[in-house]
Amino acid sequence: MKRPLAIAAVFSTCALLGTAAAALDYRPQAVAELQGLDKITARISTFKVPVGETAKFGSLEITVDACYRTPPEELPESASFVKISDVHDDGRETSEQLFSGWMFASTPGLSGMEHPVYDVWLKECVSKKEAQAAPQGQPAPKDN
Repeated sequence: MKRPLAIAAVFSTCALLGTAAAALDYRPQAVAELQGLDKITARISTFKVPVGETAKFGSLEITVDACYRTPPEELPESASFVKISDVHDDGRETSEQLFSGWMFASTPGLSGMEHPVYDVWLKECVSKKEAQAAPQGQPAPKDN
């Protein structure tokens, strides 16, 4: 009696995994739209970072290595591989890597960056055409 139940469990698990894999139809995009919160001033800035490039947000350097989005007919989801470093202005320009990993737009708290002053999260991955057509949000603040 236990054997048929175990076989059924294995097959149902395989079916669920197959369904989940089919649902993850991510397509590469050219630009990551990120938001950053300066906890000191309580200002939220929206900025766009092309894949392969680096942007500054306060003392942070944010590099986007990949950005993917599901097609419109699927559940909306964007995922981006991001590297974030804190650059210290101590005369030697030392930097400390704070975060390296995937960020998901639908669950910003899942893999967040921990920093006492700044929060950064993925808003959406977009194409170059969409990034140029959409109005730019507040620019990232420059170094003080």
